[in-house]
Amino acid sequence: MTDLNAGNRGPATGIGERSRPRAALPALCLTQVTSWGILYYAFPVLNPQITADTGWPTGATTAAFSAALLISALAGIRIGRVLDHRGPRTVMTAGSILGALSILVIATAPNLTVFAAGWLLAGLAMASTFYLPAFAALTRWWAPDHVRALTIVTLVGGLASTVFAPLTAALANHLSWRATYLVLGGILAVVTVPAHALALNTPWPKAPPPATAHTDCSAASVTRSRPFWMLAASLTLSAFAMYAVVVALVPLLLERGYTTTQAAWALGLGGAGQTLGRTMYATLARHTGVTMRTTALVALGSVTTAALALAPGPYALLVTFSIAAGTVRGNMTLLQATAVTDRWGVTHYGRLSGLLAAPGHVAAALAPFAGAVLAAPLGGYPHLFGLLAAASVIAAALALNTLPRHTGA
Repeated sequence: MTDLNAGNRGPATGIGERSRPRAALPALCLTQVTSWGILYYAFPVLNPQITADTGWPTGATTAAFSAALLISALAGIRIGRVLDHRGPRTVMTAGSILGALSILVIATAPNLTVFAAGWLLAGLAMASTFYLPAFAALTRWWAPDHVRALTIVTLVGGLASTVFAPLTAALANHLSWRATYLVLGGILAVVTVPAHALALNTPWPKAPPPATAHTDCSAASVTRSRPFWMLAASLTLSAFAMYAVVVALVPLLLERGYTTTQAAWALGLGGAGQTLGRTMYATLARHTGVTMRTTALVALGSVTTAALALAPGPYALLVTFSIAAGTVRGNMTLLQATAVTDRWGVTHYGRLSGLLAAPGHVAAALAPFAGAVLAAPLGGYPHLFGLLAAASVIAAALALNTLPRHTGA
């Protein structure tokens, strides 16, 4: 990964390569895999066992998980402002500690109320350790070559479900869901707390001025603009569909007669598809304008969701569709990571990214609960996937109106 710095022109701050913490990039690769794998992807694998063991309704446990994502979305707005001014070290280290504590609460919860409280703590941990603070760190430290750094982190981060969905299923085959979560919480603490505390140790550089001085790119002006809100609306609908598909994929396959292990592998291989997709993004960005690729990727998300809705099997075909959906998700992650810099520059990246992502994170938070609630009245998970495909079509139409007037992309 050291070649990332070769021939670099220096970050936009003018501080140069020496301002970059050398251990930050590999550390963030490791912590993104671990944080996403344990705080997010373990739940859809363990939830059937949780409800069977406790008798808690599936809708209630899924609502607790959705509440965590909602808290993450709301907290991300404030965390984005903090990141702009203070950097990621304290935020991500504290988030890692809180994440381990939240898993401990979840694993030992004697009732549904405590279980839900554990997930609320997990939501704060998600906001402090997932992609938003990692992207803010890489965008500021590695600019103007931040896309390469973002690509590396998201390539590795895309393996979170590939590693932790099968690992969680394997642990659950030999341990209770509570013991499985305790093991995972220990892994989270051992891996992420020291990595964030020790690797993100370089002084936080000042933000550069806007690249287009003749244009009003203040945070307030951008957030009042039509392109910003059209982009937020498009990404919100897309996120709702995308995350509902991720969480609903396991019950979709179970409904079609496949085993939990088969469903977990399909979900995990979708993570491999994310990695594949991220290898393609730099080429896609070079050959398309920002509006074209936004619209095309959202539309492709609709196609893969519709394919999962229509195909009952065989298993290999469903795995192929899961990988294709993951490929789209992988590109969407980098699209979202660069949405602000592509349109409005890096100056207010943390604040604008937090505001832009918040509605999408709220939608992602509601998606697992909404999916679980809607599946039955819609007649099953295939019909749910059909509805989600339609939502992505609307999102693609909204994406056509997301280009600021001063941008030539």
